[in-house]
Amino acid sequence: MLELPPDFIHKAPKGYSYEVQSFKRNLLAIWICNHGQFSYTDKTPKSIWGFYNIKKQCYHAPINATKQGDTIDIHKTTPYTAMQIVKPLRPTISNFL
Repeated sequence: MLELPPDFIHKAPKGYSYEVQSFKRNLLAIWICNHGQFSYTDKTPKSIWGFYNIKKQCYHAPINATKQGDTIDIHKTTPYTAMQIVKPLRPTISNFL
């Protein structure tokens, strides 16, 4: 199994771990694995955390598990995902007209 990049700043939350797999020639897929007990499966459920470009040494947010998105600053990510948290617009009366 591959290791996390040396500049990966997150520690896995309690009950989780990270798994790194080769995705493309210069790209690694970083998965977050949930070690809780689930009634529907004996396998460890996992979700894509994000991608790491080995050559450029940068992280990419995931669009989905098979496609990397834009480059992202590792400090703007969470231990659970590299996806950006989008703040909703403040509701105003003009939003409803």
